[in-house]
Amino acid sequence: MGRGTATYDGLAIAWAAIEYLHARVKAKTLFATHYFELTELAEQLNGVKNYHVSVKETGGGIVFLRRVEPGAADRSYGIEVAKLAGLPNEVTERAREVLAEHESAEHRMSEHLTPETPRAAQLTIFTALSQPVVDRLRDVDLNRLTPLEALNLLAELKKEL
Repeated sequence: MGRGTATYDGLAIAWAAIEYLHARVKAKTLFATHYFELTELAEQLNGVKNYHVSVKETGGGIVFLRRVEPGAADRSYGIEVAKLAGLPNEVTERAREVLAEHESAEHRMSEHLTPETPRAAQLTIFTALSQPVVDRLRDVDLNRLTPLEALNLLAELKKEL
């Protein structure tokens, strides 16, 4: 549904179709989608439920556990699936960079469009002195880190702080 359309067109079509099926057809329907925004419909329509396939993250990537569980997925695994499909590391690493750029731009845009509202004070846990630690954490490739390497890294970072 919506294949070949722009992202927001496809999302809009899927959203409207779910509303229509829920209100008019009332048929049991399964949507498998990458439109995470559709999970909001479970809060708005009493007949809509979210389910996801369980995934185990490992140092080398992901493993699909072939178990369907209630609730929305907590993240997308598109790049990891591309890696499993055999795309070269150069492509998947660049995809991570592009994704980060787009997510950052979307975050900036939503902040720009959101009217100023009073917010609770945000406590600062990082100071200028901890910036080298933050930089090291930012550079860590969590998908390639073994549990032992993670523990050693934490010990090193703790000493730095």
